[in-house]
Amino acid sequence: MKSSHTAFSPYSSQQAKPKNADGKLSGKEQVIYNLAECYRMLHFPAKAEPYYTQAVLFDKAKFPLARYWYATTLRSLQKFGEAETAFKSFLSEYPNSDKYKDDANREVANLKYIQTQLNKKGLDIYTVAKTGGEVPDSGAVYAPVLFNDMLYFTSTKADNEATRLQVHNNRVYQAAYTDGMVNKVVRTTIPEIKDMHQGVVSITADGNTLYFTRWTIVKGKKTSAIYSSRKSGAGWGEPVALPATINVPGYNSQQAYIMPDGKQLLFSSDQPGSFGGYDLFSVDIDASGNFGKPVNMGIMINSAGDEQAPYFHSLSKTMVFSTNGRIGMGGMDFFYTKHNGVNWNEPKNFGYPVNSVKEDIYFTSRGRASNILEDVLFSSDRNAVCCLELFSLKKKHFDKEISGRIVSCDSMTPISGATVKIVDTINNTTITSKLTDADGRYSFIIEEFQPLQAIASATGYYSNSLKFDSPTEDGSITLKNPELCLQLIEIEKPVVVNNVYYDFNKADLRPESSTELDKLVTMFEANPDIVVEISSHTDSKGSNKLNQRLSNARAKSVVDYLVSKGVDKSKLKAIGYAATQPIAPNTNPDGTDNPDGRQQNRRTEFKVLKN
Repeated sequence: MKSSHTAFSPYSSQQAKPKNADGKLSGKEQVIYNLAECYRMLHFPAKAEPYYTQAVLFDKAKFPLARYWYATTLRSLQKFGEAETAFKSFLSEYPNSDKYKDDANREVANLKYIQTQLNKKGLDIYTVAKTGGEVPDSGAVYAPVLFNDMLYFTSTKADNEATRLQVHNNRVYQAAYTDGMVNKVVRTTIPEIKDMHQGVVSITADGNTLYFTRWTIVKGKKTSAIYSSRKSGAGWGEPVALPATINVPGYNSQQAYIMPDGKQLLFSSDQPGSFGGYDLFSVDIDASGNFGKPVNMGIMINSAGDEQAPYFHSLSKTMVFSTNGRIGMGGMDFFYTKHNGVNWNEPKNFGYPVNSVKEDIYFTSRGRASNILEDVLFSSDRNAVCCLELFSLKKKHFDKEISGRIVSCDSMTPISGATVKIVDTINNTTITSKLTDADGRYSFIIEEFQPLQAIASATGYYSNSLKFDSPTEDGSITLKNPELCLQLIEIEKPVVVNNVYYDFNKADLRPESSTELDKLVTMFEANPDIVVEISSHTDSKGSNKLNQRLSNARAKSVVDYLVSKGVDKSKLKAIGYAATQPIAPNTNPDGTDNPDGRQQNRRTEFKVLKN
């Protein structure tokens, strides 16, 4: 069933409603309420407020959402105390259990989040300003895309001064962009259709294909679809609509983003399979340019609200999108997430001042390495009377020293000459390697938005690890001088390797297993002469024959992984014990199943046979 939830639409105006059969507005109260709605929909909160102030006194049965929209308007105007009172009043009097009640509860939480953000430390490391130069001073200006040295954006700018007060279609423009200044603005030569809007572009890495949205607005209803266009001389060829699996008839698809490798297209749509309003979808593109079946990006990304305008920063491997369905500053906020090899991680709010109490949508970055906020362009209506405008954001980059100490678990004495490898846990790559000094100490530099793990190893010791969180937004150091202890190697003592995962009833290692298995690799690097048995164990479910075969195959998979990382195969022995060596009961004393015990028994172990 098609969602009735209305997505944030910064590039459209909507008509007031309703009218009588004769076309006249139905009474003074209706006129006042319609004026409030029109100003809100056109993003004029200051002009909407006095009309909503009157509307909240009208009959609640006739205008049940008046107080809700009044509260959102107050939040947009940064009248936070009044907004909270209005939201709570709405919740107390609104009889329905629907998205508006859910949204109002979230808005109350938003107001608490806003206060923490506005009062946080370290805000002086950010610089946010409207872009200067030849930025259009009429109409909306939004959806910035930086491609090589060119800036593309979408705008309803007037063609000339004589047409300044007329209504204009959204169209695509390009310009030179340097350090917050926009110059040499010209319209991008994409074939247009009369009375049809088009914009929000994404360009393939080779510069030969452009994806964009076309839409119409009829009686306040928007209908949108995604198109592509091939490079043709100095301009672009005739646009072609993407397949009906993407542009599902009767639904809206928009805001396409082509991934840097050209193998996947991200987009926003309210098509079947959405969790709420607009969700983010992905679709694979094969070597011949054919599109696969779109896939909803899942509950980790999408909410009951709207998710829109996806963007991927390849240097930090970070996806950014806008949503109004999570706790934030109010309206649309920018969230970011990284992929862990299996799924996207829980999205995080960038916080203030990246986000504001108004609408923040469409993000692009020139940030180097993992510092995604180093040099950003985005669109927002935070300082506008009405429409979206372009903003530049810069964040000072401070390298942060994170230090630690490696000690023996038995005596807590320092271990000098221990190797500490710093691993990027997202990409599973070693960034640097350090040796501890005479006091067992080490230090390294951590960058923003880069979750790291320190893996320590030393001759005669098992390896151990410690995860470091990213530095906080106020610039403080998250971890300082933590102690990490190493256990002496004991011959013939089994050690469980935690967080090693296989596909169900198969021996294939899942990608997230690499983090723990890499500890074994570092142990071999520090102790090249050891001989190790890798064993796999099952619980008692299933036949003995099947369990034996499965445990043998899984132990071999671990050995194969270690060998692929450079471990000498002659130093490894793979063996499956099936269910013959349980470390916990598979059943309870009364004969019932014991899931916790079975979980413990389904394990991977290693045992040093020779040191």
